[in-house]
Amino acid sequence: MAALAATTGGALSAPAAAEGETPPGQVDFPTHCPAPQEAGLPPADGPTTARITVDNPAPQVGDTVTVTYQVVRTPALNPVGGELPADVLTPTGRILLAGAQSGEVTVVGAKRNDPVPAGAALPAVTMTGTFTVTAPGETTLAPGGYTLHTSHLLDLDTTCTADAASTAPVSARLTATGLPTANLRSVFLGAAQGRPGAKVKVTAAGFPPGAAVTVAGRAGAAETADRVSATADELGTALVELPVTDKATTAVIAYEGGAWSARQGSGPAAYTVIDAAPPPSATRKVTATVEPGVLGMTQTGEDITLGAVPYGDGGAAPGRIGTVIVTDARGGPAGWSLTGKVTDFTGPGGIRIPGASLSWTPRCVAAAGSHSTCTPGSAGVVGPEGALLASTPDAPLVGGTFTIDATVTLRVPPYTPPGAYTAVLTLTLS
Repeated sequence: MAALAATTGGALSAPAAAEGETPPGQVDFPTHCPAPQEAGLPPADGPTTARITVDNPAPQVGDTVTVTYQVVRTPALNPVGGELPADVLTPTGRILLAGAQSGEVTVVGAKRNDPVPAGAALPAVTMTGTFTVTAPGETTLAPGGYTLHTSHLLDLDTTCTADAASTAPVSARLTATGLPTANLRSVFLGAAQGRPGAKVKVTAAGFPPGAAVTVAGRAGAAETADRVSATADELGTALVELPVTDKATTAVIAYEGGAWSARQGSGPAAYTVIDAAPPPSATRKVTATVEPGVLGMTQTGEDITLGAVPYGDGGAAPGRIGTVIVTDARGGPAGWSLTGKVTDFTGPGGIRIPGASLSWTPRCVAAAGSHSTCTPGSAGVVGPEGALLASTPDAPLVGGTFTIDATVTLRVPPYTPPGAYTAVLTLTLS
């Protein structure tokens, strides 16, 4: 496993202002804006004109979506007795989620405004925030209450809420899709060879708890007569002893359902049946054994340091994992797969960037003379659920040396507090 770190820093950038015709998603809703008690002004009631936009209207579950809440017009008035100077107004607000995902998103704006004359309405403001998509389907976004904080002479808060008899209309929508589920089923053998009839200890792992698991012998792509059944425990593991009596058996597999499939079955683990039948009279059998080796990997370097991104803008923090060398000296029919998963990134004060914000583009090269070809995983999200880095297919005879690496990119949301953010990337070879 390796640690990853990203750093944020830099200056804020001002949001762009749109003019002209009414933008899509702009809505009006009645609001009640009591003036701060210190101002001695009556409440301001009237319509708020608002608009919500999202940076990704079609995310996957686990993605981080940036939302922008623009208050184009507010009935709230300047709470001080004279002119309000420039750059003393800080807005905060809430966006209401409903549908496939419910809850609230807190948004914050920069302290940035033009001077406001005495008694005039407070200016338009822009606020941003982020949230992680947790459910597939359509989610609607509606404007909630907002607070306009002024820091001139006194710290004053003007809080505007939707009229009690009305509900703010939907201003934006997004439709999320679920992440594909990786098949993590695998088998491990207590011995890689044995005489006909030997009982092989088999560990079948990565199955759903309580699943009915079949452990069977295989000769090439066909199953042999060697077979036992078991039930996966609460950890998704089944421990069995498989009597291997069929001399044609060259591997062992495990699967759910009536037959093996790539979606519900493990890859094969190589096994050799050693036939020790006596030689014919007057002859002598000369036997040389090529013993199978192991499947293993090494990785250069330790920690992975990603590039820095500017505070406010956010963006992509690039990097590269340390080169991984996979050596397959088993000499059987089973291919292998190398997967990775990453924890959330943790920064100062416990601030987190979801692990699903990390994506990679894998690369894999087989050394000259290798029996197997190496296929890199698809470019995309790594995340805590895991993704495929590289693999080789099953074949009558596999093996070789493979060089694997990947470029990685962490998407850092805008206005992520400056500091170092660290996660753990775990690579698993099976």
